[in-house]
Amino acid sequence: MATTREKFSSQLDPELLLKARTLAQEQGRQLQSLLEDALSEYFERHQDQRPRQHVLDAYSLSLEEFDELYKQLAK
Repeated sequence: MATTREKFSSQLDPELLLKARTLAQEQGRQLQSLLEDALSEYFERHQDQRPRQHVLDAYSLSLEEFDELYKQLAK
């Protein structure tokens, strides 16, 4: 299923835009894909000061893997 996109225009520091275009090209991606990822990560970091999802996922895996160790260390 295709994602709906909306066009917009903005301005950006030329050096920053060059870095973004270069990175997108190095990764074989379109610039819009790189910008979407960057904005998504930015919004995730700044939402209600909650931990980011990948941090919570890593914490959960750590608890599963090292639960006994954590219990022993807490004694």
